[in-house]
Amino acid sequence: MTFCLDAKMIKPVGEKINNVVILLHGYGGDGNDIAALTINWKRFIPNTLFICPNGPEKCSINPMGYEWFDLNTEDEKYITEKALESEKILKKFIEEIKTKYNLHNSNICLSGFSQGCMMSINVGLSEKEKFAGIIGFSGKIINRNELGNRILSRPSTLLIHGDQDEIVPPVNLLEAKDFFERNKIDITTKMLKGCGHNIPVEASSLGLTFLKKIFNINS
Repeated sequence: MTFCLDAKMIKPVGEKINNVVILLHGYGGDGNDIAALTINWKRFIPNTLFICPNGPEKCSINPMGYEWFDLNTEDEKYITEKALESEKILKKFIEEIKTKYNLHNSNICLSGFSQGCMMSINVGLSEKEKFAGIIGFSGKIINRNELGNRILSRPSTLLIHGDQDEIVPPVNLLEAKDFFERNKIDITTKMLKGCGHNIPVEASSLGLTFLKKIFNINS
């Protein structure tokens, strides 16, 4: 089966696929970048397929990488519209994955870094069928007012941010936490001391613990 997005897939060896973790890269990155998280995660999350798609467009500032939406302007309306276009493509991709492996949203965790985190939040809250969870690293909510009007489900969410992040300021974590709490969505946040715009080992470990919880893995 051909999917609407190119993707790197890390399949469990000789095991049935019960769950899927979809990992979305940051601006200018690709599926191979974000796939580094699976090196540790796959050892402890059995029967799970890890999927790392490339964004739908080549990145304008890094033609070797991809983007989920254009960031060459600070115009909020334009960014929101481009993110919504990408969201439709990503939702189609998820439907293709579900059909291929006979799964439901309840078997899927959305995760992403930076721009990928933003997309994970948008998709995760705007689908009627609830996802297993959302894990976001160093991201934010693209447009709180717009997303607030589209919430259809409330999956458990973990958001992690570095207090030294100069790309996506850490205040965005506080704003996201407030948004989730106001909308009665189960949210856990962690601000990492001395951390910039990256995913350190501590963040990866927190993500792993969250995955084991939502997929009911006790080992």
